[in-house]
Amino acid sequence: MNAPTDRLGLTVLGAGPAYTDRAGSSGAAYLVRTAESAFLLDLGQGSFPRLAAAIEPSTLDAVVVSHLHPDHFIDLIPLRHYLRYHFRPPRRVRVVAPAGLAGRLDALHAEPGFTAAALDVEPFAAEPSPTELVIGDARLEARRVTHTPDSHAVRIAPLGAAAGLVYSGDCGRAEDLAPLIRPGDALLVEVSFGAGPVPAGAGHLDAPAIATLVRGTSPGVVLLTHLQMGFDADAAVDIVQATTDAPVRLVEPGDHFELTRT
Repeated sequence: MNAPTDRLGLTVLGAGPAYTDRAGSSGAAYLVRTAESAFLLDLGQGSFPRLAAAIEPSTLDAVVVSHLHPDHFIDLIPLRHYLRYHFRPPRRVRVVAPAGLAGRLDALHAEPGFTAAALDVEPFAAEPSPTELVIGDARLEARRVTHTPDSHAVRIAPLGAAAGLVYSGDCGRAEDLAPLIRPGDALLVEVSFGAGPVPAGAGHLDAPAIATLVRGTSPGVVLLTHLQMGFDADAAVDIVQATTDAPVRLVEPGDHFELTRT
């Protein structure tokens, strides 16, 4: 049986913060599949092996990097090596990212052109415009959020579908996400500081901020991620769940969700 044209699946490859003592944790990486296309949202530390176990990496239609902190992009290096050296001829993958990504990877290796050997990197639209792309059978929309100067949240939805997936990346103001969220969307949102509070200037979210966002935007499911060491997952889930009838849970590597299916 063919997959429905509005199919939207999410596989969590990594959901960890920049550092953790949790065995088996890896950095942010989320595989999103529609009926015909495959996208990767971020590729943080230690997540490439899980990507390779879940899909042939060279078949990705695009990798979208939310911002230029290494726990969200550093495993582009093993992806680049895999594409460059595992195949003859080498293969390539499209990467949509903040301006400067290629320069950072090149500088890390002191090798101009290192990134371009296997990755076709294109920047998000210049501020203040949102990025709007149609890739395969999906529409991508990205908008800037408060974190680093060029941080983005991303929405992916099958063409013609009412509901999609909104991914926060790292975000310091929950209200920045509201323009992306349509009622019924799945919301994959960082909850770095758990039940809170967030220290001033930290540039991350806690459960009370997410609860306020959820109350005003009505997502169909809330998936919490990027919880830092020492914070109570259950407390964070309970705070958000108290504001919505939609399911709320903290995601873990290996979790899979079918988000849109008729």
